[in-house]
Amino acid sequence: MQTMPKSRDLTAVVRPSTIAVIGASRDPAKVGHAIFHNILTGGFQGAVHPVNPTARAISGVRAYRSVLEVPDPVDLAVVITPAALVPGVLDECGQAGVRGVIVISGGFREVGEEGRKREDLVRERIARWGFALIGPNCLGVINTAPDVRLNATFAAQIPAAGNIGFLSQSGALTAAALDYARTKRIGFSKVFNLGNKADVTELELLDVLAADPDTHVILLYVEELSEGRRFIETAREISEQSPPKPVLVLKAGRTADGARAVSSHTGSLAGSDQVYEAIFAQAGVLRVESIEELFDYAGAFSRQPLPKGRRVAIVTNAGGPGILATDACIRQGLELSKLSTATLGALRGVVPGEAHVGNPLDIIGDADDRRYDAALEAVLADPSVDAGVVLVTRQATIDVEAAADAVIRRARASGKPVLASFVGALAVESGVARLEEAGIPHYPFPEAIARTLAAMARYVSWIERPRTGYHTFDDVDLPRARKIIAGAEPGFLSESAALGLLESYRLPLLPWAVATTASEAAERALAIGLPVALKILSPQIIHKVDVGGVRLHLGTAAEVAAAYEAMMVSIRKHHPDAALDGVLVQAMARKGHEVILGISHDAQFGPVLMFGLGGIYVEVLKDVTFRLAPVRELGARRMVEETRTAAILQGVRGEPPSDLEAIVECLLRLSQLAVDCPEVAELDINPLFVYAAGQGAAVADARVRIAPPPG
Repeated sequence: MQTMPKSRDLTAVVRPSTIAVIGASRDPAKVGHAIFHNILTGGFQGAVHPVNPTARAISGVRAYRSVLEVPDPVDLAVVITPAALVPGVLDECGQAGVRGVIVISGGFREVGEEGRKREDLVRERIARWGFALIGPNCLGVINTAPDVRLNATFAAQIPAAGNIGFLSQSGALTAAALDYARTKRIGFSKVFNLGNKADVTELELLDVLAADPDTHVILLYVEELSEGRRFIETAREISEQSPPKPVLVLKAGRTADGARAVSSHTGSLAGSDQVYEAIFAQAGVLRVESIEELFDYAGAFSRQPLPKGRRVAIVTNAGGPGILATDACIRQGLELSKLSTATLGALRGVVPGEAHVGNPLDIIGDADDRRYDAALEAVLADPSVDAGVVLVTRQATIDVEAAADAVIRRARASGKPVLASFVGALAVESGVARLEEAGIPHYPFPEAIARTLAAMARYVSWIERPRTGYHTFDDVDLPRARKIIAGAEPGFLSESAALGLLESYRLPLLPWAVATTASEAAERALAIGLPVALKILSPQIIHKVDVGGVRLHLGTAAEVAAAYEAMMVSIRKHHPDAALDGVLVQAMARKGHEVILGISHDAQFGPVLMFGLGGIYVEVLKDVTFRLAPVRELGARRMVEETRTAAILQGVRGEPPSDLEAIVECLLRLSQLAVDCPEVAELDINPLFVYAAGQGAAVADARVRIAPPPG
C-alpha cells in the first residue's frame, strides 16, 4: 500500500501538462537554451512554450514576450532570468495562474546580503500568489515516467528510467551524480534539485516520492534539514511502509565550523556528528559517506531483493580475493554461512578434487562458466545462505561474458541478493556490462560488496525489529517539576533545585537535604545516615572543589559540623561576595560502575537523550549513544547495548552483571521529563552509580540548565 502525500499538491511541478520556459535563449552557450532544448527534445509529453521578449521563435517554436501571452494555461514555469528580474517574472506567473515554478537563476542568499534581500522578495511572491516554487539557484527537475519524460534541467542528458528517486540540495553535485550513475547503468524515477529551498523543501518531495509507485529507493544529498524532527518522522514512515522504501542519505557537514560553547558533558557530546548518526539509524535511514557509497548502496537496493539475514556465501576462482572478501564481510558484521552437508556433497561433484569445498568456495583458477553455474546453483539453494558474493578473476579458461550469464541466471533463479566483483578493468568490462544491464550490481573490489550487503542486512534488521511502546510513569509529580522550572531564572539550576526536579520524576537519588547552619547540617546528616558529603550551594560558585566547597566521607555529626564551619571560612576567603544558600547534605554513594545519562535540546531535532560511560573520562572516550525523545522501551535498551561500556555492565572477569533494568528505567524517566519539560536545555546525571543486578542505581551528581524563554 502506497503512502499518500501529506503536503501540497505538487502535480504542476512533477507532472505538468504545459510548460513555459521564461528566459529561453537561442544562444546554445546559455542555460536558457539548454533547458528549453532538453524539454523539447527529451520526449516531454506535454506542450512547451519559450518566453523571450526579443525572440520570435526558439528552435523552431514560437516564442512569447511574456508568460501572460502564452495561449494555453501554464502548469509549470521554468525561470532562467537575471536574479533582479525574478520577482517581476513571478508576479506575471501569478497573474497567469501558473501553479508551479522552478527558479533556476542564481544570485540569491547564496551570494550574500543583497541576494538574501532578493530571496525575501521571492518569498513575498510565493505568499502572494500561492504557487509552489522549487529553488532558486537550482538545477531543476527530472521525471522519467514514460507519460511525462520531463528534463527541466540543464544537465546534458535525461538519465535512464529507473526506480530511484533522488533529492539533492547541490546542483553541481546532482549533475555529477547523474553522470556517475550513467556509468553504473543506474536509472532514476524522479530527480529534484532543491537549491535554496525558498519554498518547497525535501519534506514535501519526500512525500511525493513516498507516494510514487515508480520509486522504490530514495537518495538524498542534504547540507541542512528544514525541520529535523519532521524529517525523521517522515523518513521513518517511508522506511516502514509496505513495501518498504529504503532512504539513503549523504549528509554534508560532518564537522562544525566552530565549536558551540556549552557547559555540560551532554551538550558538548550532543553537538557532535554522532547525533545525526544515531537519529538516522533510529528512523531506519541509512547514512553513507560518499557519492560512490551512495550509488554502491542504491544499485543493490534498487535492483536486488533484500536478504533475509546476515549470512553470506562467497564463490571465487582465486584464493586471494576470497580471503579479502571474507575479511571484509566479517569486519562489516556479516557472517559466513555454514553450508549444509548436502550442499557440500553436491559441490564435491562439480569442482575438482583439489578445490577447497567450503565457504568461501574456491573453484580454482581453471574454472569456466559451467563450473560457476553449477557451484552457484548449489550454494544459493542452501537455506543457510542469505546472500551471494561472486568473485571472478580473468583467467585463460574463463569467458567473462559467459560467466556473467551464469551469475545472472542463478541469481534470478534463487530469489536472493547476489553481488559481484569481476576483478580488473579492461579485461572484464564486457562481463561487467552484462551484469549491470541485467541488474546485478558490480563492484571493483570485494570491500564495497561487504559494506553494501551489511547495509542491506541492517535495514532488514531495522524493518523486522520488535516494536515496543512508549512507557508513561504515573508516579511522576509534574506540578512540582513545573513549579521548580517556573521559579528558576535561565541558566543552571541550583543543585538542590536540580535534585528536586529529578526527584519529581522518581529518579533514584541518594538521600539529601539542605542545611544553613553547622548544627542543622549535623542533624540532617544523622537523619540521612552517615557517612555524608557536604557541597556548597551558591549560584556564583561553579567549581566547588577549587574553593573548598566539597567535603566527602564525613562519618560523624561532629565531623559534619566542623566541615561546615571550615567550608564557610574557605568560601568567604575565596568568594567574599558570593550569595550562599547553605549546603547540600548528601549520603555518600557506595561504589559501582559509573555511567552518564543526559538530555540536550537540539535546534534541529528537539530533545535528545544520551547514555554512555560516565565519570571524568566521558568527553575523552566519548563512548556514548543518542536517541530522540520520547524513546521507546526497546530504544532505551539499545542505547545501553550499543556502547562499549555495555560489555563491562554485562559482567567481566568474575564481576556480576550490573542492573541494566535500572538504567533502562532511568532513561525512560528522563525521556518523559524531556518531553514534559521542553525548557530543560541541558541535563547531566554524571555519574549514575550502577550496582549489581537487582540492586538498582544511584544519582550522585546532576546539572540542569534552563533555556531562556523563546523570543
